[in-house]
Amino acid sequence: MPTTINESAIETSFEYIHSRLPEEFKSVKLGIICGTGLGTLVETIDPATKHEFHYGDIPGFSPSKVIGHASKLVFGHLGDARTPTVFMVGRFHYYEGHTMQQCTLPVRVMKLLGVETLIVTNAAGSLNPNQKVGDLMVIHDHIFLPGLVGNHPLIGTNLNSFGTRFPSMSDAYSYRLRRLAFLAGHQVGISLDTMHEGVYCMVGGPSFETSAESRLLAQNGGDAVGMSTIPEVVVARHCGIQVLGISLMTNAVVITRGRNAKKDVLIDAGLPHDHLAHEEVERDAIVANHEEVLETGAARTADMQRLVKKIADLLVTDQ
Repeated sequence: MPTTINESAIETSFEYIHSRLPEEFKSVKLGIICGTGLGTLVETIDPATKHEFHYGDIPGFSPSKVIGHASKLVFGHLGDARTPTVFMVGRFHYYEGHTMQQCTLPVRVMKLLGVETLIVTNAAGSLNPNQKVGDLMVIHDHIFLPGLVGNHPLIGTNLNSFGTRFPSMSDAYSYRLRRLAFLAGHQVGISLDTMHEGVYCMVGGPSFETSAESRLLAQNGGDAVGMSTIPEVVVARHCGIQVLGISLMTNAVVITRGRNAKKDVLIDAGLPHDHLAHEEVERDAIVANHEEVLETGAARTADMQRLVKKIADLLVTDQ
């Protein structure tokens, strides 16, 4: 994968794909990025219309090395309305060693393919006690920690053919699309008690957050935390693409302080310890792990499939 991205590199990727597509997919309006464990969303499309490109064959793309990411670009008709759609089954992650520009190259390619609406899904850890494992969170805002310290996909020469030098992110997540997501959930029988709106925080990864880092995010308005999504959203908005983000809560983030070693010693020694009344928890029992992320993704697959198909159908009727 190249270390820098310019219009020529994006055009090369686009031409490779576009020249091999049948006429019905020469222009697609809907794009979907499938997050960890959610790649089975592509199974919702009509297999007779499916066209696949492996990342390793596309100039500028690179296979993902993360379990749960199949590394292919798939075209097909989605939902009852048979909406021509491009699926990104597996994404590039910053923690794999890619630059932010490399991670977001596929979004630029989607723009050239005609995509006007992008649905971005991810697996995330819940920072909000009201969001349980298995719940869905419709993203209404984000905190981009890598971007705030300079690891930003728009750093460098602006690609003027795609967008302005200083795009606004205050409206990154479309109200219209968020409303359609909840309407779709209701119509396919997903309890709205298990669907929320919230703020998604991106950390660089690949390590899961410490409890102190998690408290920092939660205390500053974060509802969920993950290692992706925001760079793609930023570039999509730079391109003028409307965005809907959906996070699947696959684990509860450890926020409590854990056992206080000094307090335990004081207790054992029979010494005063009330001034060290920190909240205690057996941390080992709730440590985050990738296996839990995959298991939860698999368990909620059917709901995610029904939800995304219905959103696609509502997009057609809501024009």
